Amino acid sequence: MRSIELISIPVTDQQVAKEFYLKLGFKIIVEAPYQGGANWIQMGLPEGNTNITLVNWFPEFTPGSIQGFVIKCEDIEASIAALSAEGVEVATPSKTPWGRFATVKDPDGNAWSLHGE
Repeated sequence: MRSIELISIPVTDQQVAKEFYLKLGFKIIVEAPYQGGANWIQMGLPEGNTNITLVNWFPEFTPGSIQGFVIKCEDIEASIAALSAEGVEVATPSKTPWGRFATVKDPDGNAWSLHGE
């Protein structure tokens, strides 16, 4: 095994979630019809190896249940400023011995931690 390739993010509305993740800096890798009227929306960060897919077809996946995934930022203050300019709400960063972290939530409440210096 080499890496985590894809993480499913449970969402209510795929298109609303897609717009949020585009603002967060993700790019669309694949968007195509899938099953039951859903779409396969696979996204990734420009320099990352792990992708996400926005899912709404797994009944056991509760939208908003994802917590604690960390996104590395070169400059957390610049990232927060850019996201705020896009209308994305970012929590005030907290300082820890291993860096600074700021939480951002998608429209369903899935929480991501921005990490940087």
